[in-house]
Amino acid sequence: MGIILRDKDKPMVGKTLMYGSGLAGLLAGVGAVGQDIYLASTQWLLVAILLGVWGVYLLLEAEFRV
Repeated sequence: MGIILRDKDKPMVGKTLMYGSGLAGLLAGVGAVGQDIYLASTQWLLVAILLGVWGVYLLLEAEFRV
């Protein structure tokens, strides 16, 4: 079973995912300079994209809920 989010929690979780996406993007930049941290730069970019997509989805769902 997945996690069930209440409608009032979706904006907070969406913003947290967006901040996580930015952090993953920064880690990708650090890895591109030459110092990989746990994952390679391309893997950090994939994590950033994944977190960003889920963050936008939750923010839009919270904004346009019926």
